Amino acid sequence: MIRRIAASLAIAIGLLLTPAALPVPVDAATINISVGSSLNNGRGITCVQGERLLRNRGFRDIRRIDCRGRYFVYRAWRGGRRFEITVRSSNGRVVNMRRIR
Repeated sequence: MIRRIAASLAIAIGLLLTPAALPVPVDAATINISVGSSLNNGRGITCVQGERLLRNRGFRDIRRIDCRGRYFVYRAWRGGRRFEITVRSSNGRVVNMRRIR
């Protein structure tokens, strides 16, 4: 009986002293995007696909400004800052990204 209590106590102490795996926050990953970044591995995109690809790279509250022609223009928030991003429709490459005040 005493052996069981001692074994249970040893296991409990071992579990209490073992550091628990802390969950990693979602925003902990750093995703770099800049002019020249390919969003779609060189394949053509639609305006909706461009919005989704930007969202997957950490942008939020994305608005489509101009989706006509060779370039798609979006405005979005990332890290508390607002950006205007221009993406080439033929290959999904970011051609311009500027911070808006």
